[in-house]
Amino acid sequence: MKSVADAPDSQLNTPNTPPVVLTSELRKVYRTGFWMHQKVLSLKSCSLTVYQGETFGLLGPNGAGKTTLLKLLLGIIRPTSGRGLLLGKPLGDRSVKQYIGYLPENPYLYDYLTGWEFLQLAAGLFQIPYSVQRQRIPQLLELVGLSQADARKKQMRRYSKGMLQRVGMAQALINDPELIFLDEPMSGLDPVGRYQMREIILKLKAAGKTIFFNSHILSEVEQLCDRVAILAQGELICTGSFHELLGSSSTYHIKGLGGDEEFLQQWMPTIVFKPDSSWQGTLQQENYYDFLASLRLMGGQVIAMNLSRISLEEFFIQQIQQKNHSIK
Repeated sequence: MKSVADAPDSQLNTPNTPPVVLTSELRKVYRTGFWMHQKVLSLKSCSLTVYQGETFGLLGPNGAGKTTLLKLLLGIIRPTSGRGLLLGKPLGDRSVKQYIGYLPENPYLYDYLTGWEFLQLAAGLFQIPYSVQRQRIPQLLELVGLSQADARKKQMRRYSKGMLQRVGMAQALINDPELIFLDEPMSGLDPVGRYQMREIILKLKAAGKTIFFNSHILSEVEQLCDRVAILAQGELICTGSFHELLGSSSTYHIKGLGGDEEFLQQWMPTIVFKPDSSWQGTLQQENYYDFLASLRLMGGQVIAMNLSRISLEEFFIQQIQQKNHSIK
């Protein structure tokens, strides 16, 4: 298969691994209303790159355009403008589909089929020989933690949410895909189910698969992903590794005595004052030296101090708030 790196669109600074997803100024506008005269901009000029073998997380609040972007990449809908490549082929190219796995957020899995029958149906769509199916289906059931007895005997209308997610993941892997798209794979799962889904993704990652997934569960994203992107109101506002996004956003947790309260609040809006005249709060790393110099001038002192990196959740909230503030 032709590599994306061979295409003229990929004149970017990339690591050694080739990109498998590459978009340039991708945009989607929906028409609504009785006469279809109203326009709703769902995705604005989205340009991103996902490299072979990495796990890429797409984050954003509800209505941000995450599922729209996923559907554009999969060729389920067409972009209003812009272009993109998937495994070196233009978006929507049919020849790519045999190399892709997809788990929707709310899949319809044919209630009156058993899990085994459903996987056989999915395998048949990819024209996988029956001899291969007999080996692959049990292997996938073991991978996703679904017993063969449940898969063979129970109709899927009797499955729990967790069981449906597992059989949905199995069908996404039935063709041994190079690139796997997961739309909210942790949605509706209890802590045990989330742990099991996380283990499945880690096994796929160890096998060298490229994984692209949306999620609201930021702690899971932080454990699983090599890079992330944040989408807000249809616009891609940042992309990078955790080191690139969070490394420069370290904070000091400081406890001290003395100083002017108004001054301290200007530097640390979340500061807490204690009855014993001490205070504690968080300070951005880049403000550290200026803060200490000013504190000494007014007779204050630092009692304790710890440096910690901002969490993905804190960074995410900051980015969304800044985006909302810039629009007002």
